[in-house]
Amino acid sequence: MNFHSEPSTFVSQVNLKVSNLERSLSFYQEVIGFKILSQTETKADLTADGKKTLLTIEQPEHVKPKQKSTTGIYHFALLLPERSDLAGIVRHFVQLGLRIGSADHLVSEALYLADPDGNEIEIYIDRNPSVWSWSDGEVAMATDPLDFRNLLSSEQEKTWNGLPTGTIMGHIHLHVSQLDEAEQFYTQGLGFEVVNRFGAQALFISTGKYHHHIGLNTWAGIGAPPPAPNSVGLESYLLVFPNEEARGRIIAQLRNIGATVQEKNGFYVTADPSGNQIQLHV
Repeated sequence: MNFHSEPSTFVSQVNLKVSNLERSLSFYQEVIGFKILSQTETKADLTADGKKTLLTIEQPEHVKPKQKSTTGIYHFALLLPERSDLAGIVRHFVQLGLRIGSADHLVSEALYLADPDGNEIEIYIDRNPSVWSWSDGEVAMATDPLDFRNLLSSEQEKTWNGLPTGTIMGHIHLHVSQLDEAEQFYTQGLGFEVVNRFGAQALFISTGKYHHHIGLNTWAGIGAPPPAPNSVGLESYLLVFPNEEARGRIIAQLRNIGATVQEKNGFYVTADPSGNQIQLHV
C-alpha cells in the first residue's frame, strides 16, 4: 500500500496558526499525544516518531480568532497504523471525559474533535483496500455510525502512550470558494484524480487510488473569502512528490493553467484558487 510513499503524491505535513501556543501545546501533547520536535517562542514542530514533523503550530503576531464562512482547513487527518491504536485512543478520550464525533466511512473508521481554537482534527484507521468498493472510477464512502462495541471488544487493550510512532498525516480536507475551479487546479494542475463526488458540494481526490489524499468542499459557502492572514487556521500544507522530475512536471502544469509558483528557501510554493497555500516538496 504505497498511498503515502513513492510513487504517490501525498500530504505529509500541515501547518496551523493558533491563538495561544502554550495552550495548544498542552492540548496537542496531552490530548492528541504528539511530542515536541523543536520549539521557539512562537512556533513548535510536532512529531509522532521523534524524527519527522507532522504538524506545526504557530502563534502569529496580533492573531485573530478563527473566522467563520471562510476558506481554509475543514480538518486534517492523522492516520494510525493499527485498529488497536484507534481503540486505544478512544479509551484515552473516555478517560479524559472528552466528547468526540465518529463515523464509519466504509473505507475507514474515524474519530473527530477540535483543538482549543476550533481547528478540526480527524484520527482514523484505514480498512484493508481489498474491501473498498470501486465503481466507474469512484470509491464508495459513507458517513455511517461507528461500531464502538466492535472496535473496543475485538482489540487487545493497550496502555496509551501517545501517538504510535507509525502515525502519519493521512489527508487534509479543505474549504474552497468554488468547487469547479478547485477541481481544475487540483486535477489539471497538481495531477490528482477525482475518486468520489459527494453531491455538488464536495469531492475527494487522490493519487494511486487512495480513497482520498485531499477533500474539497464548499460547506463554508460558495464564494467564501479567504480568512485574514493573521487569523487562526491553515497556514499551509506540504505535498510530497516522488522525485524532482515529477515535481518539475507539476510545476509546469500549474503555470500552464495560470497558477503562480514561487521558489522559497529551496522549495516551491503555490496556492489554490481559494488561497490555500501549498508547499511542493520531494
